[in-house]
Amino acid sequence: MSQPQHLRVDYRHFQPITTRWHDNDIYGHVNNVVYYGYFDSAVNTYLIEQGGLDIHDGNVVGFVVSSSCDYFASIAFPDRIEVGLRVGKLGNSSVQYELAIFKQGEDEACAAGRFVHVFVDRESNRPVPIPEQLRAALAELVVEG
Repeated sequence: MSQPQHLRVDYRHFQPITTRWHDNDIYGHVNNVVYYGYFDSAVNTYLIEQGGLDIHDGNVVGFVVSSSCDYFASIAFPDRIEVGLRVGKLGNSSVQYELAIFKQGEDEACAAGRFVHVFVDRESNRPVPIPEQLRAALAELVVEG
């Protein structure tokens, strides 16, 4: 069974990331768990810079409640990569991100994943509606279908 293609044109925002020497594993490529760190960094950079998320003193924080990743081609230090970001579902208190890792200048993804954030009140850890500034930034990334 063939994997669906994940193409650069299908993503709304790109976050450049420089791979690091210690990202490689004993097999000479970036270890699978590191991809989740790339995803997390790309999303949180967007939320802070575009959505105004205050990770230190804000009343609302995002908790990851689900994640997955599929791998198609390896990457290795010193590759320069870009994480493509889009939103597949924007709910009242949650958002599903769809992400892909592209080598700089390439159109087909090396890996694709998703994760879900639930936004909660920092004090109570109870779900809350996504704040308007954050929701507006996320709405810019929504894709249909």
